Amino acid sequence: LLFCRRLLTRSFLGLIFLFSLSTSALYFIYSAPGIVNEYVFMVQARGIQIRENVKNIGAQVLEQVVRGAYSVNGTDYSYDFNMSESDAPPTTYLPEDFTYLPSQVCPERMLSMKGRLEVNMSEVSLEEVERSFLEGEPSIATGGYWKPNDCLPRWKVAILVPFRNRHEHLPILLRHLVPVLQKQRLQFAFYLIEQGGTEPFNRAMLFNVGFKEAMKDIDWDCLIFHDVDHLMENDRNYYGCTDMPRHFAVKLDKYSYMLPYNEFFGGVSGMTVKQFKKINGFPNAFWGWGGEDDDLWNRVRYANYTVSRPRGDQGRYMSIPHHHRGEVQFLGRYSLLRHSKERQKVDGLNNLNYSPLVSRRPLYTNITVSLSRKLAPIADY
Repeated sequence: LLFCRRLLTRSFLGLIFLFSLSTSALYFIYSAPGIVNEYVFMVQARGIQIRENVKNIGAQVLEQVVRGAYSVNGTDYSYDFNMSESDAPPTTYLPEDFTYLPSQVCPERMLSMKGRLEVNMSEVSLEEVERSFLEGEPSIATGGYWKPNDCLPRWKVAILVPFRNRHEHLPILLRHLVPVLQKQRLQFAFYLIEQGGTEPFNRAMLFNVGFKEAMKDIDWDCLIFHDVDHLMENDRNYYGCTDMPRHFAVKLDKYSYMLPYNEFFGGVSGMTVKQFKKINGFPNAFWGWGGEDDDLWNRVRYANYTVSRPRGDQGRYMSIPHHHRGEVQFLGRYSLLRHSKERQKVDGLNNLNYSPLVSRRPLYTNITVSLSRKLAPIADY
């Protein structure tokens, strides 16, 4: 009876909590429409979390019943009730005494990949980060190009980062992610695609520009589409080109480490060059916040690809707090999403025109481009 009373109390408190979150969401709809979807996702994630908590409570009740039924003289039969995905058997990583030669292909599961990372979100200047890396790792070439010298890189990976007015975030991302990619023994380079002009932010078109420019440098194997404010929490979240298309940022802290919905494809994702060309890249018609990742998910599925995700806690990320209001949301995204399949053939890599300004920094290649709707005309479909 005591347990049932506690269960009812928790459920009631959960309903109150959901109501308070919903009220907060309505407030933000009224006061700040540009970030409403983010708060809707937060509410969804909280609801999923409460549902999981209730399920876990039910599992605890079942466990007590089963243990009581299968107990003989006070001794329980062994039975494994732990069904958590995060506690799945860990993937085998290399032993301490493993050695490899510079002429061998780099292993995917390096001993240096320890798992949980310490995330440092303290602000730092870009110059300080550049100086730190160039003093400690002089093999980083101008433009941010790096490859291991103790083995042959298994994959060549281009990291594409869409950018506008996030100057406080970029050095934090580089300070955090560069050492991770080095530990994973990937050949990589960072491409920062910066939007100029006054048009609303077009994340998808920036990725398309970044792809075309990156492919002029090296014959990359795959691409990572990476938001500048996302920091991974586990270095076993391998950025190599296996299991593509792949959604890396499965569990984000601001969504209570819950996936807002199954088709969510935002934050950090990856595709091989062949796959990205086949789906005609990202759509160019999404001006403002939201929708382009959902359209990319549709394109991937229409091409009969299956999106993979890291298991357990490997897909955890933290989001760097923003100092200012985010981009305005794109209200026309739902209409475009209804026609994803028809637009896929005419809107993407094949209708993109642009004039970039390319410069090489010590840790990345900067691609500045002014975007407008005239640069990606769409024929009738």
